Amino acid sequence: MDRIYPARTWRDQLSPSMDEMEMLALEAYANLPEGFRTLTGEIVIQMAEFPTDEIMDDLALETPFDLLGLFEGRGLAERWNPATGEGPNRVTLYRRAILDYWAENEETLGDIVTHVLIHEIGHHFGLSDDDMEKIEESVA
Repeated sequence: MDRIYPARTWRDQLSPSMDEMEMLALEAYANLPEGFRTLTGEIVIQMAEFPTDEIMDDLALETPFDLLGLFEGRGLAERWNPATGEGPNRVTLYRRAILDYWAENEETLGDIVTHVLIHEIGHHFGLSDDDMEKIEESVA
C-alpha cells in the first residue's frame, strides 16, 4: 500500500556541515547570558569531527562518540596573557558525536549545542549543575 505523509522533506536533507555546525555554535554562544559569556574572556569556539587520538588517550575514552565537547584553557585567575605565548580559552565541539546524540534523543540540535557549550564552559569555571540548568532555562 502506498502512503504519502505530509511531513518535513527529509529526503533531500543532509546533516549539517562543519561550517553550519560552527555557525550554530557561534549563534548559541552569542545568545548565552552576558554574565556567563564574561566568564570565558577571549574564547575560540571550533568544530572537529572527532577528538584527536591524544585526547582520546588522555580522557580514556572508549569511542570517539563518548565526547561531545571539550574546554581547553585557563580559569579566571589564570586568564590568558599574550606574554605567555598561550592562546585564548577554546571550546571544541565534536560534530559526529553531537549528531549521533541528536539522532538518539528528542532534543533539537540547537538545544544540544547550547547545552554542550554551557556545560563545557560552566564545569571549567566551577559552576554547579543547578547554575548551568538555570542558564539553559534562561536561553530557552
